[in-house]
Amino acid sequence: MELFTLKGRVAVVTGGNGGIGLGIAKGLASAGASIVVAARDADKNEAAIKELEVFAVKAMAVETDVRKLDSCQSMFDQATASYGGVDILVNNAGMNIRQQPQEYDLEAWNTVMETNLTSAMLCSKFAHPIMKQRGGGKIINIGSMMSIFGAPFASAYAASKGGMVQFTKACASAWAADNIQVNAVLPGWIDTDLTRRGRKEVSGLHERVLARTPAGRWGVPDDHAGIAIFLSGKGSDFVTGASITVDGGFSIQA
Repeated sequence: MELFTLKGRVAVVTGGNGGIGLGIAKGLASAGASIVVAARDADKNEAAIKELEVFAVKAMAVETDVRKLDSCQSMFDQATASYGGVDILVNNAGMNIRQQPQEYDLEAWNTVMETNLTSAMLCSKFAHPIMKQRGGGKIINIGSMMSIFGAPFASAYAASKGGMVQFTKACASAWAADNIQVNAVLPGWIDTDLTRRGRKEVSGLHERVLARTPAGRWGVPDDHAGIAIFLSGKGSDFVTGASITVDGGFSIQA
């Protein structure tokens, strides 16, 4: 039994043109999956496809606004038309607006929630019937350390990522009979454009992260390749509803 090969599988990765999303896309491609990058920035999409081409798999990018129902549906229609279906969905698209809770206005709150959480609902909604027709599938939702901890500068982000964990459990329960496994990955402090901005905006963040992380370093996007391969392949067929940290031990520290 080949537990970790993804040959013949098709994976959609939202926000897959950079950061953790691209790290995951490269991991899935290395295991043989065809990749659909769903993201808004056309230039970044093109650059991501060039990085994926080295794995000698099919890869395409679809300009997608994951906050909009019609855009998500069109992306899945294009993926199905090009590759025959979808077997793996990685709900990775995300962003943050760092403000104290009392500083948030409704527009900023909704922007974070729609990008991080509503997008996962929309994409999962369209993936489900495709996967069910194909006899099963895998959905990986990207949460965060803020799914576990609170932070004064991340109220909307934390709410969206906490919601992602509960959404994962609900979908795992609802779709188990369809042979669709749904799990969450909770990245720790990862060196991305998002967290680089955070280090500029939050004084002392870099030092505090290093002090608390037993691995003694920030994570990198490619650290998520292995867990994504596992959760996308046959090796995880009896794993569903789980939330797995990828944080160098940050969350086990008192």
